[in-house]
Parts: sequence; structure tokens; C-alpha cells
Amino acid sequence: MADLASPLSIKDNTANPAPLGLFAFGTTTILLNLANAGVIKLSIVILSMGIFYGGLAQVIAGCLEWKKNNTFGTTAFLSYGFFWLTLVAIFLLPSFFPNQAPDDPSLGWYLLIWGLFTLGLFIGTFRLSVALMVVFGSLTLLFFLLSAEHFAHPGEAFSHFTGYEGIFCGASACYTGLALLLNEVYGGIVLPLGLVRKA
Repeated sequence: MADLASPLSIKDNTANPAPLGLFAFGTTTILLNLANAGVIKLSIVILSMGIFYGGLAQVIAGCLEWKKNNTFGTTAFLSYGFFWLTLVAIFLLPSFFPNQAPDDPSLGWYLLIWGLFTLGLFIGTFRLSVALMVVFGSLTLLFFLLSAEHFAHPGEAFSHFTGYEGIFCGASACYTGLALLLNEVYGGIVLPLGLVRKA
């Protein structure tokens, strides 16, 4: 008879949710920043993407990372999933509450706080991979640039530059998600991630 006091070892056969979370974040970030760069208009297309893919898909990925015992992934995907949901709410709720439209200082602080939070996660990526360093480093810069827009109003050229930086950030997340996916499918390095050797 098995010793009931012994710890039970269960093999984890669940899929890696990180590609889903990275694609959800990356594609939605690209789409929004195409608008910031002046390439397309801010429309219901972007808001819908923010709710269902950037928002809900990342929340699902974060919950799945929790099952994988990945604290970093859980924190990142759940946080940015709810970031997208709050951002869409900021755009849409003033239609129902006209006197509650956000002002520039409020948006500036909102984005600055997210930038500081992301800076903390960026430090964590130093133990993970170069690819994630690029994603979180460029995202930290993006939040600070967006915050500066609302505080200082530097003009259209600055907004467009910020948009293109955001497109780069989103593309780097998509690259990282694709690398994780293809490397697993092919059982080897198809796209390098620059994994950090842990002491």
C-alpha cells in the first residue's frame, strides 16, 4: 500500500500558454499604435480587439500560467489583460457618464504608473531571456512616452514617434510568442530567444 504521507508527483502535460498571451498583447499593441502613429483611425475595431484578445485572452493566459506555477507569467498576463480592459473602459464609459471624461493629468498618471510597474517586470526579465528584455524594455519606454504626451503635449511628430515605438514593442512580443511556439513544434531553435543562463 502506498505511503499516504508521501508527496504525490504529478506530471504537467498542459500546453504552454505564453504564446497565446504574447500574441494577444503584441497584436493588440500593434493595432492601437498604428492609430497613434497616424496610419489608421481609432475605431471600434481597436476597442473590440482590446476587449476580447488583448484583454480576455491575456487574462485566460495568465490563469493558465498560474497552473504552470509561473508567477512572472501570471502577474504579467493578468495585469496587461486587465490593463486593456481598463483602457477600453476609459474610452467607452464617458459615453454613459459624460461628466467623468478623463483629463490629461489623470491619463498621464495612469500611464506613468503602468510604466513604473512595467519597469519592475523588466528587471525580472534579466533572468529570463533577451527576447523578453526587448519586449518589456520597449513597453516601459512606450508607457513613459505616452505619459509624457499627456503631461507635456509635445506635438504630432512626438505622437507618431511614440506610435512607431509601440508598433516595435508589439512586434517584439509577437516574435517572442512565435519563437516559443515554433521552437516547441519543431523541437529545437527555429527562432532564437537568447535564453539567460541561470546560476
